[in-house]
Amino acid sequence: MTNSTSERIKDIVASSDVVLFMKGVPTAPQCGFSAAVAQILSQLAVPFKSIDVLSDSEIREGIKVFSDWPTIPQLYVKGEFVGGCDIVREMFKAGELTALLKDKGIVAAAS
Repeated sequence: MTNSTSERIKDIVASSDVVLFMKGVPTAPQCGFSAAVAQILSQLAVPFKSIDVLSDSEIREGIKVFSDWPTIPQLYVKGEFVGGCDIVREMFKAGELTALLKDKGIVAAAS
């Protein structure tokens, strides 16, 4: 990964409290895993920024190096890597994702 790609990813992660790197966009996800995480965030009414990795190959490959995580989607909260679909899904089911968001001061839009 080039330094410029790393800097772009850092800027993206810092640009919003909740960032989801996914395949496609929330209204038209291009894989089931991305759809699942976007749906969880939407269900929690959490405002989030989505990045379509399919539209930028440097970001698609760079995010895997940046997080040291081999798969997409990837969720970041307040600049910290949370995990991929399985982790986010398990955290959601256990109530841990809601607790994490609350601990980080992120208020759901529906609140």
